[in-house]
Amino acid sequence: MLRIGENHTLNIVRETEPGLFLTDAEGNEVLLPNKYIPETFELGDEINVFVYLDHEERPVATTLEPLVKLDEFAFLKCVETTEFGAFLDWGLEKHLFVPFKEQAYPMKKGGRYLIFCYLDEETDRLVASSKVHAFLDNSELTIEPFEEVDLIISNKSDLGYNVIINQLHLGLIYHDDVFQEINVGDEMRGFITKTRPDGKIDVSLQRPGYRSIEPNADLILDKLKQNEGYLNLTDKSSPEAIHSQLGISKKSFKRAAGNLYKQRKIDIKDDGLYLKEEA
Repeated sequence: MLRIGENHTLNIVRETEPGLFLTDAEGNEVLLPNKYIPETFELGDEINVFVYLDHEERPVATTLEPLVKLDEFAFLKCVETTEFGAFLDWGLEKHLFVPFKEQAYPMKKGGRYLIFCYLDEETDRLVASSKVHAFLDNSELTIEPFEEVDLIISNKSDLGYNVIINQLHLGLIYHDDVFQEINVGDEMRGFITKTRPDGKIDVSLQRPGYRSIEPNADLILDKLKQNEGYLNLTDKSSPEAIHSQLGISKKSFKRAAGNLYKQRKIDIKDDGLYLKEEA
């Protein structure tokens, strides 16, 4: 069966007036309309396509790459609202539908929203939902502390920012650990700092614990060498000043600077850090 909402590598089996018919190993067929046919091809060639439903609710293939696929999250623009729901631009000719019941709050034309794309079992159509947390599961965690992970910023809360981890789990970055501008829909890398018995996950945008010492120490050394051996930062500098110059937290800075001092690679004085000649 050719699942809609996914990419498939199919064989070109015949050419017809509306386009090419493609099949999988089980003989399931789908049409690739003329507008997507490659300039050169031969019967029997393999071609990678995305399968979805056209305006007449028939399975159809395209060589275009959608902005979101089945069971994925994405940050998309609303291009139309109707009495039935909202429609999002996901990079294909037919827009992605969001029923009213699946809108966390009413969508507006021109707005951008974090959504999850899923298959509606009642209609067998791909639809989207902005109630994204309903599609995350922390009951069985697939991550561990200190692991580097993929993140999508979900929403801001009183504690910090909720994030989607590896398209599977819900995590939290605390306000105190944020030293850069981040917005809903941003995709970035982060690190697991703690997993709790209740399934909650703490996340940081910086490598946690002592595993971060060496990368940050190298960062400080490089900065010192670029600035003729001097850096106007101390443990009394503001977190904003430290992040502005180094892109790391004050806690990480103090730990890395202390490590360099113990290795006798720098001097720490009241007005900043000084690179030792032998370093």
